[in-house]
Amino acid sequence: MPYIENRLVHDADAHIMETPNWLRDHADPSIRDRISLPGYANELRQTGDNKSQLADVDAAFARIAEKHASDEYRAADAAEIMNRKNFAATGSFLAADRPRAIDLIGVSSQLVFNTFHNRRLHDWEHVGDLDLAYGAARAHNRAMVEFCSVDPRALPSCYVPLADFDRTRAMAFEALEMGAAALLIPSGCPKGHSPSHIGLDPLWAAAQEAGIPVVFHVGGTGDLIDPSYFNNGLPIPPDFHGGDENFRSVDYMGIPGPPMQTLATLIFDGVLERFPALRIGVIEQGAIWLPSWVRQMESAFDAFGRHEERLQKLSLRPTEYVQRQIRATPYPTEDVGWITEQVGPDVCLFSTDYPHVEGGRRPLERFEKSLGDASEDVRNRFYAENFVDLMGRGLPEELNAQ
Repeated sequence: MPYIENRLVHDADAHIMETPNWLRDHADPSIRDRISLPGYANELRQTGDNKSQLADVDAAFARIAEKHASDEYRAADAAEIMNRKNFAATGSFLAADRPRAIDLIGVSSQLVFNTFHNRRLHDWEHVGDLDLAYGAARAHNRAMVEFCSVDPRALPSCYVPLADFDRTRAMAFEALEMGAAALLIPSGCPKGHSPSHIGLDPLWAAAQEAGIPVVFHVGGTGDLIDPSYFNNGLPIPPDFHGGDENFRSVDYMGIPGPPMQTLATLIFDGVLERFPALRIGVIEQGAIWLPSWVRQMESAFDAFGRHEERLQKLSLRPTEYVQRQIRATPYPTEDVGWITEQVGPDVCLFSTDYPHVEGGRRPLERFEKSLGDASEDVRNRFYAENFVDLMGRGLPEELNAQ
């Protein structure tokens, strides 16, 4: 029996748990040795492997894979599908098991992202070494497409750096040829130019022509806030994972900042006007900020419209661009019913964040509670139709008919 039953549901945020050599194994030889390995001790600790054994990471992963293949472990897959997290979760790093995970969750598709590499891809892009930045993105995209190739319901997101206009254009077309279902870009500002720079128009044009979305995802913007906020003379609290690798309450408050500024810039500078069929997904960056952000843009539009020619050229108001072209995933702790009442029913998307801890064990129940007495039409849009609109041709047509 799957976790979700009797409803068509698409999952707008799911993840691979990349093994240590994941990126290096897919990189061109010219940059392979320049890609350092990320740390995994905290995530491995949650699998139940003895902490003293984690010095040999390869051996640890071999033990975990063997555990996943055991009859005892597989017998509990259905009951534990939303309880096991990170590397302990079915299909988290073993591609062959991902179809079983999708079956047991009960979704018709998953838009799949990396776990460990958004920040690293951002940092490589901002140090000025373009060969490494675009080479690492190419390796990421090969690995994503390969993992997702086991099941058409697994939709790969492929990263496109924004540092160099010519390379960005070439990388966008390369990712599309590989089979990208969505083009992943940083939600913060590129180094040296605006995300709305006309030199990036070929990227938006490529996505629009292909009928697939451009998406942002948390983790690809550098530090969310000034690290000095944590220098408070008090003990550092643990994060969701029990360690110090991710975000807590204070830097959680900084998550909406980059997408708010970038999206407003794209709207005011006419990118959504020039590319009206382009869809932009804001993934795992919450949605509770949308109502006040939309009102702030409306205020800016009214305040500066008489003086700024770029605003005078827009055929829609900011709210209308948002409702037409931007889709976002609320966190399960956010009131999706209230957000929908404020910004309309066409914006919010369901997601599980599988297999991450942050997604929780019962996202469906939490979203259902916050939807309250919303109509079945609103629910259908949240669980499926808004995702279909976002993904366009990135979602195989047969997956919307299930």
